[in-house]
This record gives sequence, structure tokens and C-alpha cells, in this order.
Amino acid sequence: MWIVALALRRPYTFVVMALLILILTPVVALRTPTDIFPEINIPVVSIVWNYQGLSPKEMSDRIVSTTERGLTTLVNDIDHIDSQSLSGVAVVKVYFRPTANIPTALAQVTAVSQTFLRFLPPGSTPPLVIQYTASSVPILQVGLSSKTLPEQQLNDLALNFVRTQLITVEGAAVPYPYGGKSRLVSVDLDTAAMQAKHLTPVDVVNAITAQNLILPSGTAKIGERDPHLAVACVAGLPGRGNCHRPS
Repeated sequence: MWIVALALRRPYTFVVMALLILILTPVVALRTPTDIFPEINIPVVSIVWNYQGLSPKEMSDRIVSTTERGLTTLVNDIDHIDSQSLSGVAVVKVYFRPTANIPTALAQVTAVSQTFLRFLPPGSTPPLVIQYTASSVPILQVGLSSKTLPEQQLNDLALNFVRTQLITVEGAAVPYPYGGKSRLVSVDLDTAAMQAKHLTPVDVVNAITAQNLILPSGTAKIGERDPHLAVACVAGLPGRGNCHRPS
């Protein structure tokens, strides 16, 4: 009971301390930050791979297995790794030890994921690396629907207009929209006509991939104007490319 004896010997000190606590309580309560989900250091990093058209088995064999082997070799303080392969999507969760430095681990995972692209199937895009936290749970979802607009246009509106306005809200993390349909160009091939011209579907794919090629070519002095010029090539089938130089 030493604290009681001390209070009896120094009553004014305890009275002043009690008054200070009473005065500072409203100030501290108003300045204390509040959050529905407090910041919790959870040592988990998720890697999301996307490759449309691959089956779950192909995603597991060609992407997930390569990712897991590289992570265990080049990333420190890994406790264990879980993965899930779906149609066109693969999610790799990396669990770190409690003593791991999460910012360093996140930087290592991001850097290593970029090097994986050299060993993955052609056309693979960089993955989405996400640090899992309790505050990342979505609390609001926005859905778009229309009776007149197609799904492709709704997807464009959500990605290029709605998302860009919501991202300016302080503290908001707005991911890419999901659902709907992406804009797609389909080409129907005439097999008989292609065989007659000694062409294969690969020639068509290469022609579409290389179309609309724009190369800067400098400037030209035309009267009082000094415009910039560019060479635009609209690629067709072999031997049918068309390049012109607009001014």
C-alpha cells in the first residue's frame, strides 16, 4: 500500500495529477485516430497472375510452379506458400515469419515477379502484388448496369471514368473493376482462301500484332510551319503492308 502512503504525504501532487488527467482526457480523445479495422501487421503477400485462356492445370504447371520455385530461392523469411489455380487466374499466397520485415519482403516479391516474365508463356503480364491487411477488406462496392449499353462499354466506363473519380477519395483503394466483358476483336479465317495464297493462321496473328505501327521520323520545314512527322504502317498480310508518312 505504498501508493496510499505516498498520496497521504503529498496530497497536492495527486490533486494536480488528477486535474491534469481530467483536463487532457477530452483533448486526447478528440486527437486519437479511429479506424474500423486497425492496422495489423499480417505477414502475408498475395501474387495474382492473369492469363486468359489457360486451364487451371496449365496455370499450375506453367505459372504457379515457376513462381513457387523462384520465391523459395530468392525471397527471405518465408514460412510457407499456398497457391490456388483457376481458369485464367492463379493466386499465390506467401506467408512470412512473424519477425520478417514486410516492406522488404514486399519489395523482394515485386522484383522477383518481374523476372518471372522471361520464363512464363509468351504474352504473360506482370502480376498484381497485394499485401494482406485487415484494413483492406472492402466496405463499399459499386455496381454498374444498363438496359441499353453493352457489357464492353460498361467495362470501359467503370475502368476509365468511375474508377478515376473514386481514386481521388482520401484513404480509398479502388481496384480494377471485375465482371462484364472486355473489348475483343474476332477474325474469321477463310481456310480455303488462305491455303490458296500459302498463308497460315500464324501469318494473320503476326499481321494483326504488328498493325498500326507508328515511328517518329523528325520534323519538316513547310513554309512557315515546322510540323512533326511520323511514319504510320498499317500491316496487312505478307506483301500487302501499307506505310504512309502524314504531315
